[in-house]
Amino acid sequence: MPLPFLTADRAFEAADDVALPFEDRDRWRRPYRPGPWRVGVAALWLLLASYVLFAAVIIALTGTVTEAAVVFGIALLVIAGALRLLRMGVWVSARGLRQVGFLMTRTTPWEQVDAVRTVQQPVRWLGLPRTVQGQALMLVQRGRAADDMPVLMTTHNADFLGRVAAFDRAADAIEAWAAESPRG
Repeated sequence: MPLPFLTADRAFEAADDVALPFEDRDRWRRPYRPGPWRVGVAALWLLLASYVLFAAVIIALTGTVTEAAVVFGIALLVIAGALRLLRMGVWVSARGLRQVGFLMTRTTPWEQVDAVRTVQQPVRWLGLPRTVQGQALMLVQRGRAADDMPVLMTTHNADFLGRVAAFDRAADAIEAWAAESPRG
């Protein structure tokens, strides 16, 4: 079963001379692959879900249908959480820039974007409170203060920890989308 959200389009990696190598620019795309930390955690969640589903079958055979339905519902929540974890990240299209989080998605139209830039600053390590020195891709929006810039991704998040070259390629691709997208 193909999972289009799991892999980035290979055109980003293959086309170094073309910043936006797509005919269909209206489709939302993530210009990078999910990192090994994110994929590993999602795989562990799916492994846990398989055990919970097996428990639901055993409970259905030996217990009541209500108990089995509750355990099956828990397994579905774990599966949905794993799939949502894989969808997290920065997505781009001709309409704007979308930052998909675990519980919330924020879409910013290109008309509201002044710039997307990479800055050197303390960043959170794997989203935990501990900070380390790294790079962050920041979104500069019209009408917002400089200290209120949202962080799109960092060199130490679940997608790019230990993959600085992948962060640089992804940041360059997102900056190219911001530079070549129409402004209002």
